[in-house]
Amino acid sequence: MRSLAPDASSDRTSSGGDRNSVTAYNSKGAPWNRFKRAIERDWQIWVLLLPTIAAFVLFSYLPLYGVQIAFRDYKAVQGILGSKWVGFKHFTDFFASYYSLRLVLNTLLLNIFGLIWSFPVPIILAILLNQLVFAKFKKFVQTVIYVPHFISTVVMVGVLYLFLSPGNGIVNKAITALGGQSVFFMMEPGWFRTLFISSDIWQHAGWSTILFIATLTGIDPELYEAASVDGANKRQKILYIDIPHLIPIAVMMLILSCGSMLASNTDKALLMQTSGNMPVSDIIGVYVYNMGLGKAQFSYTAAINLFINVVNFITIMMVNWVARRVGTTSLF
Repeated sequence: MRSLAPDASSDRTSSGGDRNSVTAYNSKGAPWNRFKRAIERDWQIWVLLLPTIAAFVLFSYLPLYGVQIAFRDYKAVQGILGSKWVGFKHFTDFFASYYSLRLVLNTLLLNIFGLIWSFPVPIILAILLNQLVFAKFKKFVQTVIYVPHFISTVVMVGVLYLFLSPGNGIVNKAITALGGQSVFFMMEPGWFRTLFISSDIWQHAGWSTILFIATLTGIDPELYEAASVDGANKRQKILYIDIPHLIPIAVMMLILSCGSMLASNTDKALLMQTSGNMPVSDIIGVYVYNMGLGKAQFSYTAAINLFINVVNFITIMMVNWVARRVGTTSLF
């Protein structure tokens, strides 16, 4: 007699197939479903993010369409697509030019020396500020070292010219008063990098301490109390509490700084450039400014800028990879 009961094996097969299909469907639609749920749950936050996202799309991604002029002989009348495609011609022209090696070396040396001398200063300042006991004095010191950050580059370079003037500058007045000879600092090639980096440190080091001070402020006070109970002095607290907490943020800032090895403060270098320090102050940014705006060679300068960005991207990826392999802190 034929059984009217359903076949168990067929049920298992069909139910297993249904489960597999549902699992496959959910695995394919899971990211989109999670995204929809996130929008429905936190739609107010997404609304607040819309202006930032729109700004990134408008000013960071849409302009990438114009990168192709680096591979074209761009003419404003013909437009981007109407201009002749020349491939890597502008790149080869730059590397074959007489000044290309000097430009790259000057930019690299300026940034490397700047990173070596200026990077530790905000960390040291933050540690010293963290040791101040009196709150009012601490706020006063912070205000004093923050203010130079708000001085414009033009004013900053003007101050350098006034203070270092060979005739009426206060620095040369002091040198001659001590029996020395007046020095025309802004014309001497050997002084350009020193003045550029030292003025940068004076202007921006205080402002750069904000991240490190915030990190030190977030340290649990019980750690200091426990260290005091164990008999630790201030130096030991700095070595074994402050510095280990500062290392992760310092590594991330170092990675970001290494991502701009071929990008310098073009405005400042251009304002500080004179006929005497030209062999040292002639960096890529100044050259691009002169060729792009001065001689309207837009495709040529676009190719140089693309080269700079590619090198900076490769550098930041390499430094991030090394940081991830050596320690546990990295950007991604």
